[in-house]
Amino acid sequence: MTGGSLERFIALRYLRGAQGRSRSGAFLRFITFVAIGGVAVGTAALLLALMIVRGFGHEIEEKIVGFGQHVRVEHFLGDPLTGADTLAQRLAQFEGVERVAPSIIEFGLLRARNSDGEVGIEGMLFWGAEEDAQPFIAEHVSAGAFSFAEDSTGHPGLVLGSRLAEQLGVSLGSIVTAFSTRSLQERGGLGSRPRVRQFHVAGIYDTGFAEFDDSFAYVDLGVARSFFGYGANEVSRIELTLDDILRSREMANQIVVELGPPIQAVSVYEAFGHLFAWVNLQKSIIPLLISILVIVAAFNIIGTLLLLILDKTRDIGILLGMGASGKTVRRMFLWLGMFIGTAGAALGIALALAFAFVQLKFGVIPLPPEAYYIDRAPVELSALDFVIVPVIAVVLCTLAAYLPARTAAGIDPLRSIRFGA
Repeated sequence: MTGGSLERFIALRYLRGAQGRSRSGAFLRFITFVAIGGVAVGTAALLLALMIVRGFGHEIEEKIVGFGQHVRVEHFLGDPLTGADTLAQRLAQFEGVERVAPSIIEFGLLRARNSDGEVGIEGMLFWGAEEDAQPFIAEHVSAGAFSFAEDSTGHPGLVLGSRLAEQLGVSLGSIVTAFSTRSLQERGGLGSRPRVRQFHVAGIYDTGFAEFDDSFAYVDLGVARSFFGYGANEVSRIELTLDDILRSREMANQIVVELGPPIQAVSVYEAFGHLFAWVNLQKSIIPLLISILVIVAAFNIIGTLLLLILDKTRDIGILLGMGASGKTVRRMFLWLGMFIGTAGAALGIALALAFAFVQLKFGVIPLPPEAYYIDRAPVELSALDFVIVPVIAVVLCTLAAYLPARTAAGIDPLRSIRFGA
């Protein structure tokens, strides 16, 4: 057996058995399991944090982009954009633009009578859009369909969020009355009457993003134009979807430079900066978790190996007395530290994967959507995380074993044999 094989063999035997002396064998096994468990918990905690933070980032970004696309082009004073068709064609020619969606977004009131005969009124935003311009909302329709088609009585279709539908007490097919407050603002309010139009509820969507599900009702773009008093070729904004969301800031700047006033272009990162800042705040806890992993792993490994050295002093002295060098003993304990790290990292990976499976399938950790914008803790697995984190854990455990390894290598063979006799 070569020197390297002997070191690994003894280290692996200590790890597997850790029998020690008859009175201390159980305790050595216990602290060895604690050391492995500490590494496992640290590894699993870091993997879980990464999975949840990635999941949060992906979910929030997907929903923000689904509602607002990547770049929003509008009048810098908030006035309607004129010549919308020509402007949309010009924006579509910018390199990297995949979809152009003209929209009208205006505040209004929605009144409905529920099944008990009670009348509810809610203020919300009407989003006038083309029927194929909101694929994200269409994918999250929980009842009915994303359709603006008229019903048998000629009422155009309206699609609203599940929470808004619940507040109004309406369901599919319900007739709701909309009031445009824009006409009051234009006419000065006093003595003016708002525009009124009735819709039928054609679909109810539920994205789990309470901030938006409470706020928006979708109607046909042409209907929104007439309802809010827009011109035939006017919109309030044009939404752009790019082939790469990371280019949204660059694209917004390019549009402003090339088109000039009164055009204003805002990237999704600027329009929803508070939400992205919130996601970044979640990511900021990762260095803290890494630090905890380092501290827990180091103290566990150092403590375990020092106790093991204390119990194995006589064995180490015999090895040194038989000709083993201090370097051999040092490597033996470095191998032991690495084995503890490997076993703990493997167990941590198993724990993290088990949690991810349970959470994806059953959603055992619910979240209040009012606070977190989603109804359950999201997880997103990354193969890179499951490679980097275990490697870091094993390296840290091996480095933590260096101090006990030096202590073991410096033992005096004669004194240790006499002490252990």
